Amino acid sequence: MKNNLLKNGELIKIIIASILFVLSFCIDEYGLILIFLAYIIVSFDLIVEVASNILKGEIFDEKFLMLIATLGAFIIEQYNEGLAVMLFYQIGELINDKAVDKSREDIIKLMNLRSDSATLLVDGQEKSVNPSKVKVDDIIIVKPGEKIPLDGVVLKGEASIDTSSITGESKPSLVKEGSRVISGTVNMSGVLEIRVSSLFKESTVSKILNLIENSDQEKSHTERFITKFAKIYTPVVVFMALGIFLIPGFITNDYATWGYRSLVFLVTSCPCALVLSIPLAYFSGIGICSKNGVLVKNSNSLDKLLAVDEIIFDKTGTITEGVFEVVKVKGNGISAKDLLAITALCECHSAHPIALSIKERYGKELDTTKVKNYKAVDGGITVTIDQDKYIVGNYNLLHQNKVELSKTTDIGTVVYVSRNGNYLGYILISDRIKPTSKKTISELKKRGIKDLVMLSGDNEDIVKNVCKKVGINRYSAELLPQDKVLYLKEAKKEKVSVMFVGDGVNDAPALLVSDLGVSMGGIGSDASIEASDIVIMNDDLSKINKAIDISHITKKIVWQNISFVLIIKLIVLLTAALGYSNIINAVFADVGVTLITIVNTFRILHTKTK
Repeated sequence: MKNNLLKNGELIKIIIASILFVLSFCIDEYGLILIFLAYIIVSFDLIVEVASNILKGEIFDEKFLMLIATLGAFIIEQYNEGLAVMLFYQIGELINDKAVDKSREDIIKLMNLRSDSATLLVDGQEKSVNPSKVKVDDIIIVKPGEKIPLDGVVLKGEASIDTSSITGESKPSLVKEGSRVISGTVNMSGVLEIRVSSLFKESTVSKILNLIENSDQEKSHTERFITKFAKIYTPVVVFMALGIFLIPGFITNDYATWGYRSLVFLVTSCPCALVLSIPLAYFSGIGICSKNGVLVKNSNSLDKLLAVDEIIFDKTGTITEGVFEVVKVKGNGISAKDLLAITALCECHSAHPIALSIKERYGKELDTTKVKNYKAVDGGITVTIDQDKYIVGNYNLLHQNKVELSKTTDIGTVVYVSRNGNYLGYILISDRIKPTSKKTISELKKRGIKDLVMLSGDNEDIVKNVCKKVGINRYSAELLPQDKVLYLKEAKKEKVSVMFVGDGVNDAPALLVSDLGVSMGGIGSDASIEASDIVIMNDDLSKINKAIDISHITKKIVWQNISFVLIIKLIVLLTAALGYSNIINAVFADVGVTLITIVNTFRILHTKTK
């Protein structure tokens, strides 16, 4: 609201100054007074700002150039043109500000995340409140068609949830009692009763919007170059303009003509177009990435996507789904059905993903009262059931306990089972490869990124098999987290830029060490957002290629803007020095070019990826 009032105040000043400017042509007697009055009204804030900057030692910027140019016009008695330039400049600044604000609003609307209200359940009564007023463990109600305002866990109800605003995918997901839900998603069917798990300021939607709105904290190389360029360019232009005024003026004794040319030169040289359009382009690119389920922390990370020459992948949760399933049950003197039942009962107290996959495959209720002396050991478990001692685990565990067995050649995680020292058979468990993994690897190779590596803590046979299926040629298996970090440090010595793609929790050290850390963090994972530069919000590996596409589009438009600005300005600067450009051409080279580059930047918001 405050921002809008300020802009409305600027608009009123411009209107008043414009009216006085028109009246100056109608009232010759007071024309000069009206021009001076109009100039003071329209430029007062700019004069104060320039004076303040000078006191701080920040002299050379576009505002200083504009003030010098217009005051110079007054000195050589070009009063109408001096006022006209200031008016055009202020109109252009107002339009620029509105255009930038509109761009930011479009991106936030495009995200369509934030909810303005939450239905709080208090003593059985529903009460509409601002989400920021809701506390952890409060109960909220979300009805069909409403956005989920806060992160939480479903206490009651079942519904389909549209997560497209977070993940970029239109496929709905089913939630029920015990399911975790996050803010920004939409309830498509059914009434949900949700226990809130985080405050509004700590919710997924707030974190995402905060990262987008503050995505300019770490600037790209292009932005940093433009900033440095402007600091050098502006004083050089000022002294060049002074040279154009003094040297030919002294030679020809025609200071008025050369003064006018130097003023045209000054107005033309303002770097507004570059200073505004380039950050706006990166902001737009980051916004579109977010719309597609890719959270990019800053413009530098968006730029780095184009410089990657080696990508290192974790296996579990990155290339594979991290969801284990039983693929084979092989009994030795016992049926597969009985072996599965025995193993599920042995694993009844374990929460390990492998144990959970066995119990899920068995699918029946377990009588845990029979289980005694349950003990987790290195490589598996030991347990007593009805006086029988069972050992369940890897080959080494059973071999160390003098169980006679042969090692299977099946590829996957193998759970061997023995009873009272007798081998009963094994269960083969596999982690499913993500449907998009193979295609993603193929597309990365087509882009010219040939150096693709997998690092995993899993055994070599499994890692080798997964690599073969998805098309990765190099791998290293049976690694600890610190081994991955050492590998990355060595890779960074040889490569320009190394990307690491991991699951965001166990791989946090590797994500931090890499040049560009990409986390398959799942929906709203706090650890992922903290550890990585880029977060894939739905664990879909193909989003890496989508992010690279958006980075290409953004970079292309940035360089289009830079090229256009420099070409137009160079033409007008040269013609100004030779006397073929007037002040109106200069205003176009400043204000007009700025508006054109902003309009061109808006194309990012409407460009579809491949």
